[in-house]
Amino acid sequence: MQIIDGKKISEELKSAIALEVSGLNSKPGLAVILVGDNAASKVYVNNKEKGCQEVGFNSIKINRDENTTEKELLQLIQDLNNDETIDGILVQLPLPNHIDTKKVIEAIDPIKDVDGFHKENMGRLLQNNPTLRPCTPRGVMTMLEKSNINPSGLDAVVIGASNIVGRPMAIELLNAGATVTICHSKTQDLPGKVKSADIVVAAVGIPRFVQADWLKKGSIVIDVGINRLETGELVGDVDFDQAKDVVNAITPVPGGVGPMTIATLLENTLLAHKYRNKL
Repeated sequence: MQIIDGKKISEELKSAIALEVSGLNSKPGLAVILVGDNAASKVYVNNKEKGCQEVGFNSIKINRDENTTEKELLQLIQDLNNDETIDGILVQLPLPNHIDTKKVIEAIDPIKDVDGFHKENMGRLLQNNPTLRPCTPRGVMTMLEKSNINPSGLDAVVIGASNIVGRPMAIELLNAGATVTICHSKTQDLPGKVKSADIVVAAVGIPRFVQADWLKKGSIVIDVGINRLETGELVGDVDFDQAKDVVNAITPVPGGVGPMTIATLLENTLLAHKYRNKL
């Protein structure tokens, strides 16, 4: 049984990015916008800033308070769209309720949309002609590739249908030649559908939701969930301790998909820099 080490793969990816950046005439620039003081968002933003330092990017962190208006945020994004030193713009989600998230995402110049959420980038992924791809699904595809797992011809089940992970993850697997089923809260006989899968991607945000007896023997399990229990322990959406005895390969939590999301954000920022500078 193989534990897919996202931390190790992400460090290798960051080393490759740093090497490429060292040979560039100018450094890629990332702007991260944080609205409000959500504790988890602060941790994510700090990790992204640390990642930028590791690979030699220029990064700016822009904090705005909870009462920032939608109009003010849209103006800030417009200013960053016009800033030639900025290659990537990331607005940390979730945003306060009075701000329309969709409107904010669509305001980002698609060539600077390093989260890959803009409708133009999502559309390109759907057409199998991607540029900037959503970070977590792309990170998962990198993990599979580095673990010598080829999805082509395999049956894949994605549990969760969010625009951030579930939907683009299903398209990534489809583009790679897998036969894909997307499951969600209305899915009937979820355990039965999971049992048929060679690859299972769990992205529901419910601790230890996927049970070992749902899984096909010898399957590959990618656990996107990061859930903090009352004890403070971090666990995934899959019951890891039981599942590891059934599967061929599985990602741990922590140390699996999480580090890959940040490394892929850096990869997207470098790509955006190259697109913009025609490198």
